[in-house]
Amino acid sequence: PTRRSSDLVEPGSPLLAFSDHAAELVERTAGSVVAVQGGGRWPSSGIHWRSGVIVTAEEVLERDENIKLTLPGGRVADASLAGRDPTTDVAVLRFQPDGLPVATTTEASLRAGHVVVAVGNYDGAPLAALGIVALAGGAWHSVRGGTIDRLIRLDLALSPAAEGGALVDLQGRVIGMTVLGPRRRALSIPSSTIDRTVDQLLARGHVFRGYLGAGLQSVKRERTSNGSQASAGQRGVLVVSIDPNGPSARAGILVGDIVTAWNGQPIERVREIMRLLGP
Repeated sequence: PTRRSSDLVEPGSPLLAFSDHAAELVERTAGSVVAVQGGGRWPSSGIHWRSGVIVTAEEVLERDENIKLTLPGGRVADASLAGRDPTTDVAVLRFQPDGLPVATTTEASLRAGHVVVAVGNYDGAPLAALGIVALAGGAWHSVRGGTIDRLIRLDLALSPAAEGGALVDLQGRVIGMTVLGPRRRALSIPSSTIDRTVDQLLARGHVFRGYLGAGLQSVKRERTSNGSQASAGQRGVLVVSIDPNGPSARAGILVGDIVTAWNGQPIERVREIMRLLGP
């Protein structure tokens, strides 16, 4: 007899069991994931990280006031901004949870090839994407100078509405927040980075960073300080402006100076100085 498409997967099949397991993971996680209306072209997602505390992607939160949350099931709630840190792409909101469960979070030891699920919230309904960890590297620094504890690049199609939502392992634990990085690649901000940033934002409203008080621009040096020809490809960082009340001014740095080293370590780009300033 002709086999129907509905019979292609036998009852008890490992594939069917995996499919059911993934659906259960999404259903459980979705209870702690909200939609965030923060002024962007479309709502993003957020995670109920601690009781009354929502974590979402900072880059998609375009306003600091009149923020609305759509909870699982469609109920709408007000939220207020507790703080934001562009360098780690983490924003923290406060709201009245009214029984909304807190996500179970952990710092997982991810490897390339591990299967993961991204869970967002689209107008109160779960939004999911299945994929794998494409790259699991060490700590890295964002373009804005923030320290991210691990580089987790994902091979999955992340909807913009799911940005700021949860990344879940197959044990059902939230291991990070999904964001869209350079070239719209899906990345995960690890739980340890989020916890550290949340602590500072809740305590102070912002993350303290080192401050030079100087506008900087990468340049290629043609000559060294003694007037001799610089070696090929030698670069530095040009001081293009000075905050008159900042530490650079007090140290005697002038507009036109070129920074070539930091504590003896050669400097070629502005990003290197941002990384060395750190928190």
